[in-house]
Amino acid sequence: GVEAAARPAPRPLGGALGGAGRGGVHGGRAAARRRRLPLLPLAAARGWRRRRPAPQPAVPGTLPLQLNKPAELRRNLVGTVDFTVPSGGSRLGEELWTSKTAHHFVGCSDATKEFADAKAVTEPNRYLMIATSGGLNQQRTGIIDAVVAARILNATLVIPKLDQASFWNDASDFGEIFDADSFISSLANDVKIIRQVPDRNGKTPSPYKMRVPRKCTPKCYENRVLPALLKKHVVQLTKFDYRVSNRLETDLQKLRCRVNYHALKFTDPILEMGRLLVQRMRAKSGRFIALHLRFEPDMLAFSGCYFGGGEIERRELGAIRKRWDTLHESNPDRERRHGKCPLTPEEVGFMLRALGFGKDVHLYVASGDVYGGEETLAPLKALFPNFHSKETLSSKEELAPFLPFSSRMAALDYVVCDDSDVFVTNNNGNMARMLAGRRRYFGHKRTIRPNSKKLSSLFLNRTSMSWDTFASKVQMYQKGFMGEPNEIKPGKGEFHEHPMDCICARTKRRTGPSKPYLSNRAREAAGNHTSDAEFDWSDLDYGENTPLGGDSSTETDPDYGRIAGPDIPELEDILSD
Repeated sequence: GVEAAARPAPRPLGGALGGAGRGGVHGGRAAARRRRLPLLPLAAARGWRRRRPAPQPAVPGTLPLQLNKPAELRRNLVGTVDFTVPSGGSRLGEELWTSKTAHHFVGCSDATKEFADAKAVTEPNRYLMIATSGGLNQQRTGIIDAVVAARILNATLVIPKLDQASFWNDASDFGEIFDADSFISSLANDVKIIRQVPDRNGKTPSPYKMRVPRKCTPKCYENRVLPALLKKHVVQLTKFDYRVSNRLETDLQKLRCRVNYHALKFTDPILEMGRLLVQRMRAKSGRFIALHLRFEPDMLAFSGCYFGGGEIERRELGAIRKRWDTLHESNPDRERRHGKCPLTPEEVGFMLRALGFGKDVHLYVASGDVYGGEETLAPLKALFPNFHSKETLSSKEELAPFLPFSSRMAALDYVVCDDSDVFVTNNNGNMARMLAGRRRYFGHKRTIRPNSKKLSSLFLNRTSMSWDTFASKVQMYQKGFMGEPNEIKPGKGEFHEHPMDCICARTKRRTGPSKPYLSNRAREAAGNHTSDAEFDWSDLDYGENTPLGGDSSTETDPDYGRIAGPDIPELEDILSD
């Protein structure tokens, strides 16, 4: 049978992923007005009806900002009423859910014989402290690299300090999110880790605070940090996110993998609740898709894209965009042509249906406060009615211990997305990268990232084609973006997303390092990926507002400006979940 991709009947705003809204008579009148609307092209047809803005909590150090979440978001991605979507799935079957070649590869992160034991290389009176920055997954990258930095410096690492005072406003410490005992013991042979700096003459020594440039190499650490460590003995590296080079020698890359995939585990309460959510998803359906939607206001503002909301959208998102002093004036049409705009929830739904996932598939959505609320989500729910989130799968009492803490809530989504049969990301930010790499390491589980550059032009022009033609083009454009082994050229890409040094090829008799071969199809697909030099619109953290421009830290580094420019995040590295 077929399902007309027509606009669903309006429903009251609100629910787990939407804001509070109006129903009743107002909703009925809105529906009547909608039915009389003509269907217009994408860029011209979208309209908004303003409603009274909901009060927003003030953020320390910022001006209060009120978002007018539309009661109506009339996006016309359907084009004509004749455009129909088959209700069933494709005939690909298992090939759609799993990779045929995944079993040929295995994660391999054991240290080589040349990698000396921590006891043999750790120097006394060298203590490295780390202050992480950002949301859950941005801090996760900082923790991983902190271990690597300590190893480079032959120093003892103090349990990293999490970001508690910034815009994210999460008071959790390390031990409330991660299993500190496992972290220390699992890495005992690699780096000596302690909970706090030992007292000296009955007093806790104050650390010397400094900051290193982004992507600092081992030589950079030896030249910049080691002299301070030898003189002061206790050094704290601040705003520690992406402060270690992406490219390192193999043993240090494997150390990154041991930290990320084995040592850094969530606490039991987080794991137990996350696994309970997975269990409830599997009780509804044998397998499911997890979607990291990432369609929050800060994400859209940072992208510089236009989503059809008229002057209200331009004003609201423009006000948020002013938080980043370094962002250039946006050119929405150019951003979309270059594939730097996130897909709308409806577009994500069309992509998945075009790939062959049927209407009966169960969808778990990990997201913060979606811009436009329930009206924005309605088209996605029409395409996938079996729509779930941590809020719909659990009671208020079950979520109560996690609700006040954005990082713990994000951790629950991380667990469910990690254990899903298929993981779909609408961006290439921290959570997407961390999970993509983890899923590759543990068996190349199906991981789908939209080829936004190709799909954006397809969505703009698809009113002139049938569903079969549209679906065929989506499937063609998505080759190389489906989580298959060797989708990217060796040495390219961000390491946490493509941990190539930690993935080995299986053979009948032994397991050895994977060869950097690429099929012609994979080579072509790799060429379609965004290059390292391109600005990535998506580098923002999930479920958390993005910090304002500027920095309140007081430490200085006189040489910093000569290497990395002003003390502001580089656009390509403003990474939040």
